[in-house]
Amino acid sequence: MSGAGTVADVVGGLLALGLLGYLFVALIRPEKF
Repeated sequence: MSGAGTVADVVGGLLALGLLGYLFVALIRPEKF
């Protein structure tokens, strides 16, 4: 079970980082969106 939990944590972390990066870029360069 720990393996599946780790995979879920990694996927969730990547999604959170991607979303934060997307929002950051949207703030800095709104003309792209």
